[in-house]
Amino acid sequence: MTVDSIAPEALKLPLIDRIQLAASLWESIEDPYTLSAEMTDEDAIALALTRDAEVESGEVSALSHAELMARLRR
Repeated sequence: MTVDSIAPEALKLPLIDRIQLAASLWESIEDPYTLSAEMTDEDAIALALTRDAEVESGEVSALSHAELMARLRR
């Protein structure tokens, strides 16, 4: 099966069923950046500063929202 074969059928579902399907699909995606719910404010700030420094140094490149969404849709 492909997205192109499933999507048209899924879009025919009633709204509540589409919501449940979307929620189920979303929950099935593992987040590579899952953070502990127990993270302290200080830890969160340190992580944000580290990621900011990575972008500023050119170690990583930031993506715009549009770029991110385009990559995810490929």
